Order: sequence, then structure tokens, then C-alpha cells
Amino acid sequence: MLSFITRRLLILIPMLLIITFLIYGGLELTPGDAVSYMISPDVLANISADRLAELRESLGLNDPFIVRYFKWLGGVLKGDFGYSLTSGVPISRIVFDRLGATLELSVAALLFSTIMGSLLGTLSALKRGSFFDNIVTVFGMVGVSIPRFFFALVSILIFSLTLNWLPAGGRIFPGYDSFLDRLPHLILPAIVLGSTMTAGVMRYARSSMLDALNKDYIKTARSKGIPEWRVNLIHGFRVALTPVIVLIGFRLPMLIGGSVVIEQVFQWPGIGKEFVAAVKGQNLPLIMMIAMFSVLAVLIASFLVDVFTALLDPRIKLD
Repeated sequence: MLSFITRRLLILIPMLLIITFLIYGGLELTPGDAVSYMISPDVLANISADRLAELRESLGLNDPFIVRYFKWLGGVLKGDFGYSLTSGVPISRIVFDRLGATLELSVAALLFSTIMGSLLGTLSALKRGSFFDNIVTVFGMVGVSIPRFFFALVSILIFSLTLNWLPAGGRIFPGYDSFLDRLPHLILPAIVLGSTMTAGVMRYARSSMLDALNKDYIKTARSKGIPEWRVNLIHGFRVALTPVIVLIGFRLPMLIGGSVVIEQVFQWPGIGKEFVAAVKGQNLPLIMMIAMFSVLAVLIASFLVDVFTALLDPRIKLD
């Protein structure tokens, strides 16, 4: 296990470098730059080419692509994430100020979807063919099919504007700062963000549980007179949980990236909303820093999934 962990951690480094290089190269192909965004079209038409060249030179935009990439990489390795090209604010401050809100939303959505999806999927498998099973299956298909932005707008219309149960947007009211104060604002966007994942986890849990219940060791456990609840929980659910853990592990980084739409609809002050503004403004250093955090989250999730899978299922060998 130790040798596997060491190898995987070492592999993360070149993978992170290759992916960030590809992202930087892809952004290089996009039209425009931060200068064209900061200056209005009317003013831009009256500025001389020499003046524009000076502005781009001051921002380091005239350097060749490969030079700019290694300058960015060298700064990251030194802990210097640079400054926003549009606001001049240190990128580290922007990211860390916004990252907490996004993680709060993503973790809440992950917990909701994991608990609800695993519970409904397991109960659906245990009651296969029943009315409950059919209802849950329909719910799963509907949950996967409905776009998040549409679900978000309908939820705001019903629970905020009509019933007035929950706030329609924002993270907190002015003058409040505790988690309990933020909780009413968190409930609706977390449920909306986790709804699609709930349906996916539920379908995985149901299929995996049905497969586990048909295994020979389950039949052997029942023949020994072990109580049914113990057979289902200890022998069946533990093995059935393995593919669900894989799904959940890879969905956390996707939740962080997928929160862009939800943060826009609910005006949640997270990293997704900042990322949209950075893309619109061609703010390359900020885009790269947010992208690097997202890539790193995916790679770490992949590593943790392999480790937890081996711990849950002793048949899997990592060495």
C-alpha cells in the first residue's frame, strides 16, 4: 500500500504539469486579451498601436507563449500566484476568499446526494419490483434529465417567491457571520446542485446492491442463519458501496466545476462566479489558477478513490 501511494503521488506531478500546459495553450488560442477587455471599443479605436504595445508589454502579454507559461509556473512554485490583470488584486486573495464559499456549497451538495442517493438506491434494491422501486426509478430518470439551471429557477419560484420559506440568493444577510446564519441560504442551492448527483448515486447504488445480493457469499451467509438485516448491511452493502465511492470521489471535483451555473443563478459568491468573470475579461493568470485548483482536485480525487476502493474491497490489490 505504501509503495502504491508513493508511486501515485509522484505521478501526480507530471500529470499536473502536462494538463496545465495544455490549458495554457488552449487559452492562448482564444481571441482577444485582457487589454481589449479593459478598454472600451470607443477608446480602443483611438489608441495608437504603440500605446497598445506598451500596455501589453507592461502586463507581460507580448512575451512568447512558452516564456509566459514558464514565468507563470515559476511564480506558482515560489508561491507567487500573480495579480489579476483587470483589478490588480492578488490572485491568492481572490481565490481563497471565494474558495471557501464554493467548498461549502459543494460539500453540502455532496453530503445531501450521497446520503439520499445511497439510502434510496439501497432500499430500491431491497424492494425490487415494488411500487417504491418504480417511483424511485422514475425519480432517478427525471433527476438526471432536468437541467440544473431550470431546476434552480423553479425552486426559487416555489420555495422563495411563492412559499417564502428560503432566501432566493446570496450567502448571508449583512451583519450575520455564523454557519447557522448562512444555513437558510445554503439549503436551496445545495439541494439543486446535488439533485443530479443524487439520481446518479441512487442508480449506481441500486444496481450495485442488486448485483451484490446475487453473489454466492450472500447465499452462504443466509444459509448459515445470519439475520437478514446483517446480511444486507454487513455483507451486501459494504461491497455494493465500492462503485458508489468511485462515483462520489470523481463527482466532488465536478461539483466544484458544476457550481458555476448554480452560483450565477443564486448569486452565490464562490469561485465559479469569479471564473466566469475571469473568462469574460481574458484574465489569464486568474483563469489558470482556478483551473489548476480544479485539475488538482480531480487528480487527488482519483488517488483517494483508488485507496478507499482497496480498503473497502480486499479483493483489489494495489501493489
